[in-house]
Parts: sequence; structure tokens; C-alpha cells
Amino acid sequence: MIGTDIEHLMKLLARLPGMGPRSARRAALHLLKNRESLMLPLSQALGRAAEVITECPECHNLDTCAPCAICADNTRDRSLMCVVEDISDLWAIEKTGSFRGYYHVLGGTLSALDGITPEDLSIPHLTRRAADDAVREVILALNATIDGQTTAHYIADCLQTCHVGISQLAHGVPIGGQIDYLDDGTLSTALRARKSV
Repeated sequence: MIGTDIEHLMKLLARLPGMGPRSARRAALHLLKNRESLMLPLSQALGRAAEVITECPECHNLDTCAPCAICADNTRDRSLMCVVEDISDLWAIEKTGSFRGYYHVLGGTLSALDGITPEDLSIPHLTRRAADDAVREVILALNATIDGQTTAHYIADCLQTCHVGISQLAHGVPIGGQIDYLDDGTLSTALRARKSV
């Protein structure tokens, strides 16, 4: 018989992405067995994060300051804005160190099935930001899904009046990928997006 507090902990953990009931049970047990070294520091870190982390009013990133450290960095290139679906996408691009412009997090993609409209995303805010004279190019770094591509087309239409260049991330053969293992969609996209050598 599992106590109600332990059961509650497991139910909360199971609500995390990638955690099912079994993974939540293992995680709860691991936390309980390691209270001093893991559970207490984790609970303190979660409490502190809930207190101090806020959404950036500019790009919608998460940080302990507003605007976030990226938006507040004057050494970045103000002429470039990279549009991403989610904060995790921003963090992934930032981790590469290959982009020195600014970001805009949409908060998802348009989806007729799920009833997600432009007003549910930060698209109106994006068009206001892109209208700034300093912005010269908007890079649409959206996932290569139907919803991602629909959102990219919608944003491109919205930005036509902003007089900015609009580009999209390349899609196709991944580095280290083997052609015979690629799906038809990826291979077709790679062929259409081919470039001169």
C-alpha cells in the first residue's frame, strides 16, 4: 500500500513531459531514497525558480530578469530576429553559439484542429517588433511539421508590410545522415533545397 503523499508525488511527476506512471514511480522512489542530496535541494530550486523566473516582455523567453539577458545584450545584432515555436527551441539554437541576433517565441503553432489562432500566439507582438526599422531579416525557425509550415506561411504574409527579409531554416539531409534511411518527405525537401557546390 502506497501512502497518499507518495501517490500525490508520483501523480505530479507523471504530469511532466516524457514521464509516464512507471517513470514517475521510479523518480519518486529515487528522490525519496536521496532526500538530503537530491530531494531537498530540488524542492528548494523549484521554489526559488517559481519565485524569480519570469517571462521576458520582449521575446517571451524565461529568465530571472526582464527583459531577459539576451534582449538586454547590446552586443547582439539588432537587424536579425529568429522566430521559434517554443522556449526550448530558443535554448537549442542559443546553445550552438551560431546565432547572435534576437529571438521571438511564438508559444506554439497555429492549429485548426486544436483551435489555436494567431491571437493565441504572440504573432501580433511579432509583427510590431518586426516593424522596427532596425530589423532587416526575420528567420522562421519553425518545426518542419504541417502546423509549423502553416504558421510560417501565415507569419510571412503578416510580415509583408514590414519590409523585412524573410528566411527559413534549411531542411533536408542531416549531417551524418544516410540517404537510404531518410523518409520520403525529408529526401524530397532536400532535393528541392539543393544548392551549388
